[in-house]
Amino acid sequence: MASHNELGNIGEELAAQHLLAKGYTILDRNFRYDHAEVDIIAQKDDFIICVEVKTRNSDFFGDPQSFVTPGKIKQIVKAMNAYLEANDIELETRFDIIAVLKNKTTELITHYEDAFYHF
Repeated sequence: MASHNELGNIGEELAAQHLLAKGYTILDRNFRYDHAEVDIIAQKDDFIICVEVKTRNSDFFGDPQSFVTPGKIKQIVKAMNAYLEANDIELETRFDIIAVLKNKTTELITHYEDAFYHF
């Protein structure tokens, strides 16, 4: 497996552990629909939370969350709509980003709630 894939997997696991520690329930991970993927689907209270995880080993080229483009958002929303319909879920949905900065000396997790809105 390529090292960037390994870093991504580490970031997603750190993000999932962060959510669990904050009282979220993880419903699904790496849900795929068409060409889109939702990293983590969680629930807390009466919300379904769609989480995009961005992991980097350095912020030299920008913060991890800045790599969530409008095109990526469109794909995430499409996949999330498919998940909600397939599972007959009618709860309010929130879209979050968890940015993970992970290297030998740093492990920083930043959770951005309501990071973007569906359109």
